[in-house]
Amino acid sequence: MKNQIILNLPVKDLAKSKAFFSAIGFTFNARFSSENAAFMNIVDGTIQAMLTTEPFFKSLIDKPLANAREANELVICLNCDTREELDSLIAKAAAAGARIPHPPEDHGFMYDQGFEDIDGHLWNLVWTAPEA
Repeated sequence: MKNQIILNLPVKDLAKSKAFFSAIGFTFNARFSSENAAFMNIVDGTIQAMLTTEPFFKSLIDKPLANAREANELVICLNCDTREELDSLIAKAAAAGARIPHPPEDHGFMYDQGFEDIDGHLWNLVWTAPEA
């Protein structure tokens, strides 16, 4: 099995979602994108997301689509290399329109904070001290 994760996330407005994630530094692969979906690189080669329009996403499932603004369907957790990288990503997300649900939590050996993207999906960023 290849060591790769691809998340499929429904979005209300594909262009706005692409602009949001571009603003925080994620890139897109046009080769695997269309008017219904955009292939987003989060961690090049290992973690990607397919942002799909809600109608297209609904065609892939046989259950109702969860409204991420009303209920949490998952929390996407990403490990950052440094505290500074984490703070920078949070600042970029906030500037791009993300909601920041809580202040950073500093446990000494671990530091984390999250954001809610423009479609309500929760992203948690974590830095863990190498000696931990």
